[in-house]
Amino acid sequence: MNIKFVLKQYVKMFVQSVALPIVYSLHKYKPIEQNLVIFADAHHNTMPYSMEYLYNELSKQQYTIETHIQNYATASFSQKIKGMIFFMKRYARANYVIVCDNYLPVASCNKRSQTKVIQLWHACGAYKKFGRDAMDDVPKYYRGNVLKNIDLVTVSSTCCIPFFSSAMNLPKEKFQALGISRTDQFFRKEYSDACKAKFYSRYPEAKDKKIILWAPTFRGNAGMPILVGNKEIDRLSRELGDDYYVITKLHPHMEEKFKLSNCRMPTEELLPVADMLITDYSSIIFEYTILKKPIVFFVPDYKEYTSTRGFYLDANELPGEQVTQSGQLKDVVIDQFTNYNLEKANKFYDKYMNACDGSATERIISLLVKEEL
Repeated sequence: MNIKFVLKQYVKMFVQSVALPIVYSLHKYKPIEQNLVIFADAHHNTMPYSMEYLYNELSKQQYTIETHIQNYATASFSQKIKGMIFFMKRYARANYVIVCDNYLPVASCNKRSQTKVIQLWHACGAYKKFGRDAMDDVPKYYRGNVLKNIDLVTVSSTCCIPFFSSAMNLPKEKFQALGISRTDQFFRKEYSDACKAKFYSRYPEAKDKKIILWAPTFRGNAGMPILVGNKEIDRLSRELGDDYYVITKLHPHMEEKFKLSNCRMPTEELLPVADMLITDYSSIIFEYTILKKPIVFFVPDYKEYTSTRGFYLDANELPGEQVTQSGQLKDVVIDQFTNYNLEKANKFYDKYMNACDGSATERIISLLVKEEL
C-alpha cells in the first residue's frame, strides 16, 4: 500500500469534514449574488475541455463568470488550501457552480438551497464501472461523498442514468439526459477543419496517410497509474509501414509517469483527425461514434480487467472488433478500414448517445435561464 497516498486521503477527509465547512458557514449569511456562475475544477490548471464550450456560451450571456481552476496534483499544500478557502467564500454566495469531475470543496458542507451545482462529468455513455461500483476508485477507508450537493448531472442518454446513479450514489432524479456539452463541437465543421489544419501544420509527415489514434483508458489512480499495450502498439506502427501514422495519446496522469505520447495536441482535437481509434476501455468510444469512423478494441488484459473492474454494457454491443492477442492486431486494423460495421456503430450511438446531437449546451443554458433546477 502506498503510505503517502493513504495519508493524503486522511488529510482530504479532515479538510472536507472540518476545515472547509467552517469557512463556508462564516460566509453563507451574506446574500446570494444572482447570476454568479462559478466554474471549478481540481484536475487542470486551465479550463477543462468538458466545461470549455459551456463556459464560452455562458460568457455571451448576462452572467457574472468566475473560474476556480487549480490542479491539486501539482499545487503545493499551501496553494491548495488557499484556493479551497477562496472557493468556499465565493461558493457561499454563488447562484450556480459548474464542475466536470470530483471536486472535494463543493461537497464539503451543507450548501444553501439557492445555490445549484451542475455536474457535467467528463465522460459520455456508461462503459466500464466507476465510482462506488468499482473496486479501486474509492478507497475503503475513505469516509465522505465527493459528489454530495450535486443538483444536476448531465448524461448522454436516459439508459445511462441507472448506472450513473449507482456509481455516484445519487438519486436518479438528479440526472437528466440533456447531452454532454463538450460533444457539441463535433457537430461543427469549423471545429473539425481547425483541428485538421492544426495537426497537419505540426505534423506534415502525416499528410496523405491513414491516421490511427491509440488512446488507452486510465488505469490505477493518479498516484499509481498503470499502462498496458504500449509495446504492442509500437510493434503495430512498425508493421503497418509508411502508409499509416500511429499516434499514441495517454491520459494526462499516465503521461506524467510514462511520457510516451508522441503528439502534443489534446485528445479531443485528435478525434476529428484520426481515421481510426484504437482503445481498450475508455469512454472516448462514445464521442468517437459521433464521427462515424472505425474503432478497434485492443484488450490483452480483458479477463483480468473484467474480474477487477467490470462493465455496464455487454461486450457484444461494442461498435468495433475486439482483439486480445497482439499478433492479430495488424490484420484486424487493416480489415476494419474497409469492413467496419457502421450499422452496429449507429445502433450503439442511438442507445448510448442519443442526447448528444449538437444542442446539449443550449439545453443546459435553457435550464439556467428558466431557473428550473
